[in-house]
Amino acid sequence: MIDILSILLVGLLIGVVARFLFPGPQPMGWVTTILLGIGGAFVAGLGGQALGIYAAGEAGGFIAAVIGALLLLFVYRTVQRKA
Repeated sequence: MIDILSILLVGLLIGVVARFLFPGPQPMGWVTTILLGIGGAFVAGLGGQALGIYAAGEAGGFIAAVIGALLLLFVYRTVQRKA
């Protein structure tokens, strides 16, 4: 069974790294950061494993999750600017 606390902590870590790497201010709270990280990990996990780039649990998965979170952050900021 997947531990929910572990998912939240990994999502927070990925979200914080993505926010640190993305240029400019990101006015969002912790919940949005966690959701951003979880979403990035989910998107990258499905894509990377489906394409056979890496297997579950490999270091490439973390890097791909950060890249996925960066993409979601870009989309989030784009939508926020238009609203």
